[in-house]
Amino acid sequence: MDLIFDGLSEAWRLLVTGDSDVYGITFRTVVITGASTLIALAIGLPVGLGLALVRFPGQRGLVALANAGTGTPPVVAGLVVAILLWRSGPLGGLGLIYTPAAMVIAQALIATPIITAITAAAVMALPPTLHLQIRAMGANQRQYLWLITREARLPLLVAVMAGFGAVVSEVGASMMVGGNLSGETRVLTTAAVLEVSKGNFGTALALGFVLLAFIVVIAGLLTAVQQRARRQ
Repeated sequence: MDLIFDGLSEAWRLLVTGDSDVYGITFRTVVITGASTLIALAIGLPVGLGLALVRFPGQRGLVALANAGTGTPPVVAGLVVAILLWRSGPLGGLGLIYTPAAMVIAQALIATPIITAITAAAVMALPPTLHLQIRAMGANQRQYLWLITREARLPLLVAVMAGFGAVVSEVGASMMVGGNLSGETRVLTTAAVLEVSKGNFGTALALGFVLLAFIVVIAGLLTAVQQRARRQ
């Protein structure tokens, strides 16, 4: 219990005193996880819609692959990105290894299958008659996609929350491609792991509490949007 109380008091001290390291790490976490979630959404949403609405050979296989991708271990995603971005790798000339950009790529790789699979499942669950009704109203392709997306908006918000939750809580991929460099690629999860390895459990708990607070705030905002969409 002493460790928990020490963590709470340390978290309060770090936040109240405006500790630059904690605020810097928190801001970096917000930027990296936000960017990776948005990229995953930009890719996963249209791909999920395509898998659900377009009939083509191999469709079931791709849906199964997207579903399997939801369980991809973060370290595997990090390994793939590290191999590609390594200095001797295919994309090594870009100089992205051990940078925030590499972390965004790895985290987007983790979140994209999750958003894709949930999007496809949400659209496939819509009543078949809805598609016919929209077509009968004379909607063009863009209007059709918009109305389908609007009808599936509640589970699509779940997809966003699931994708965000996957990237904000992962450690392995971030350390593998980011290197946990102070002031550059260190985020809340990797910083907590580092403090534990140094025996600074109070500081690690403080970072953990900040991370939990961040997750609760984001989840609260997305839930508020979801409830508002449900009332509409």
